[in-house]
Amino acid sequence: MPSYTAPTKDLHFVLHDLLQISTSDVPGYADLDADFTSAILEEAAKLGQNVMAPLNASGDAEGCRLENGMVYTPKGFKHAFDQIKAGGWNGLDLPEDFGGQNLPYLIGSAVGEIFVSANMALNMYQGLTHGAISAILAHGSDAQKATYLPKMVSMDWTGTMNLTEPHCGTDLGLMRTKAEPQADGSYKITGQKIFISAGDHDMAENVIHLVLAKAPGGGAGTKGISLFIVPKFLVGEDGSLGARNGVSVGSIEEKMGIHANATCVMNYDAATGYLIGDLHKGMRAMFTMMNEARIGVGLQGYAQAAVAYDNARAYALDRLQGRDVTGAKNPDGPADPLIVHPDVRRMLMDQKSFVEGARAFTLWGASLIDRAHRMQDKDADGLISLLTPVIKGFLTDKGFDMCIQAQQVYGGHGYIEEWGMSQFARDARIAMIYEGANGVQALDLVGRKLAQDSGKHVMAFFEIVKTFIKENENDARLEGFLVPLKAASKDLQAAAMFFMQRGMKAPNDALAGSTDFMHLFGHVCLGLVWARMAKAAYAALESSTSDRDFYDAKIATGRYYMARHLPATALHLARIQSGAETVMALDAAHF
Repeated sequence: MPSYTAPTKDLHFVLHDLLQISTSDVPGYADLDADFTSAILEEAAKLGQNVMAPLNASGDAEGCRLENGMVYTPKGFKHAFDQIKAGGWNGLDLPEDFGGQNLPYLIGSAVGEIFVSANMALNMYQGLTHGAISAILAHGSDAQKATYLPKMVSMDWTGTMNLTEPHCGTDLGLMRTKAEPQADGSYKITGQKIFISAGDHDMAENVIHLVLAKAPGGGAGTKGISLFIVPKFLVGEDGSLGARNGVSVGSIEEKMGIHANATCVMNYDAATGYLIGDLHKGMRAMFTMMNEARIGVGLQGYAQAAVAYDNARAYALDRLQGRDVTGAKNPDGPADPLIVHPDVRRMLMDQKSFVEGARAFTLWGASLIDRAHRMQDKDADGLISLLTPVIKGFLTDKGFDMCIQAQQVYGGHGYIEEWGMSQFARDARIAMIYEGANGVQALDLVGRKLAQDSGKHVMAFFEIVKTFIKENENDARLEGFLVPLKAASKDLQAAAMFFMQRGMKAPNDALAGSTDFMHLFGHVCLGLVWARMAKAAYAALESSTSDRDFYDAKIATGRYYMARHLPATALHLARIQSGAETVMALDAAHF
């Protein structure tokens, strides 16, 4: 049976040594001193470790069930959900006006990692609600906010997002769900949606669905799509629950992983819905939710890798197999622990260096969101818009890879369900697909984000890297970080230049290299945060005699990433510069 220990010390390091949040100029950050954030993280850790994690394997085995039109979650989930609810965790970073605590998004993200690692399927009920709240906050009317948000922030009601239909996923212009206007200003929503995470369950009084549908007069394609609030139970003017709406669960999807989250086929039969935002502008409103969700999914990717690594490390320290080729390390035992073997060390270092780099990258991204929202900083908003597909795509691709690496450490036991490593891999796999498959993220990065605002934001990123290298070039301790970072950044610039030169006249050249570019970009981002973490660790070693092992390990782990992973940028650049010829050479009939 796997276990979970929250990485509170490393989260503290990222927040305070790396990001130095308590001295930041972002409104609200001055209150985030070390004692306050530690108290939050420790309480989240208790909930994650003692309440959520023990239900992860049992929830996976039991799954959800649909009986007489009602969805039932696994044993113990309602009790755990109630404890999350009682602690106000969903409202941690939401406005006080609706019952939240108005803490920065960054703190919500740090807590989110703990909850996702502990029990990803359970946390999704809360996560989808948070996204729906964000969409209503951004685009809802005052009346809609007053009606829905207090109950959603408290998680008396939960929320969903409804995009996909049986015949269309990414290409939402093919949508068939209809919205017919009524005399009272409401709409009748008719159609079917699939893959709806947390679509229904027995843990909350009501479920508030945000549904994309086509209203008359919108025209073809995505331009005709509007967004509607469609509650499971209609809500009276006094906030009381009324009749059941024309919303039902057709079935629960049978999935590879996240079995304990009810992924539903939702049927809308002339269900009453209320327009949110402007008519025929639903995609803009939905993307408020999608963009937040994509950051959250990137977090899911590395959070599953984090808990998988935690267990693989413990197994490698305990499992006795073979002898160290340089001499026995456990001479009184029948064999040495797995961790003495270089190839096992390689797998563990791959995982550790990725997880810690991904954690720093994601929380840096969360701090950019705070800067954008709390300071109306357009540069920060543009930079996180550029980095979002990298966070989502790269971290989930590599997060799944690291879960497989963790499974491999176990050998045959990694393939046996009782050891739990299979679940981490199965749960992580969905993160590469939903909220926009990773190939779509790569296309978004190359096709839209690079050129956004005339390339201003990618140039700003290059300047961030260049400035860091310049400011620290005289620090000999950082040579092993700065030299590979500079080379990797040059590879990224060369790839961007290739797209600029060939994107218009040979668009397939850019599109064929888009996933390589996303990974190249991701490696440079992790290289940058590792260089920053090394600098922070050296500074901590100079100012403190405590935790020397922690800071020494941080530096050694960063050196591993710079030496063993960052050079992959050269490979990705070579693939990009080979263009589309070999990719597109075969006729479709020859596959």
